Amino acid sequence: MAVPVPPPPSFSPRLAPHQVLVRPLLTEKGMHRATRHNAYSFEVATEATKADVRRAVEELFNVKVEKIAVQNRVGKARRSRTRRTSAKAWKKAVVTLKPDFKINLF
Repeated sequence: MAVPVPPPPSFSPRLAPHQVLVRPLLTEKGMHRATRHNAYSFEVATEATKADVRRAVEELFNVKVEKIAVQNRVGKARRSRTRRTSAKAWKKAVVTLKPDFKINLF
């Protein structure tokens, strides 16, 4: 019995690589990951998929991606006196590069 082959990942035709990556996340934990594990954190567009993030990082930084972890971050409730609002929800991607590659964020 043959094992079914999954279809190739589809790319969002409406997102260019520079639209997928919103900004790099330069935090203390992120810098530790970058130096020790060669993993970099980015805020990405909420409609971007893992395939979109991989393509964007490889094109913009000329590197090879090993794996990607994506988190949907929920917007926190905020309040100020009598007004209640919430921070926006956003998507975070942790991109691990192959050992031969690095990204210079500074």
